[in-house]
Amino acid sequence: MKISTTTGGWGAVLRYGSHERELHGGEPERTTNNRMELTAPIRALDALTRRSVVHLHTDSTYVRNGITQWLPRWQARGWRTAAGEPVKNDDLWRELDAAVRRHDVTWFWVKGHAGHPENERADRLAARGCEEAGGRVSGKRPSRTR
Repeated sequence: MKISTTTGGWGAVLRYGSHERELHGGEPERTTNNRMELTAPIRALDALTRRSVVHLHTDSTYVRNGITQWLPRWQARGWRTAAGEPVKNDDLWRELDAAVRRHDVTWFWVKGHAGHPENERADRLAARGCEEAGGRVSGKRPSRTR
């Protein structure tokens, strides 16, 4: 796995009825976009204080496919891919799996950078997280979820 020496950010928007809460954060070094994509739903689910029904929207096919399709197979193979290689980011996949098990989560994929208001909002939060971690946001948007 190629490790970046740059910062990364994540953002999430929690909504319950008319109540909203924004979350964001970043890693100051040695992270990847996929790690930030995984961190966003982990932190969002961890922020819920009791078991909840959650509709989780993400523009990351890596996260959505991983949690809904690949995870059971990785677990059955002892955290190995079909090719026998160790699963990348298994620490975060395990953390996400534990967070999901505490709630009733339904996953939804949204097209990124397509003007979806909440996805754009999560993008801005991820950029803020990246900047607060000491990074600069370039033309590529940091990782996010909502």
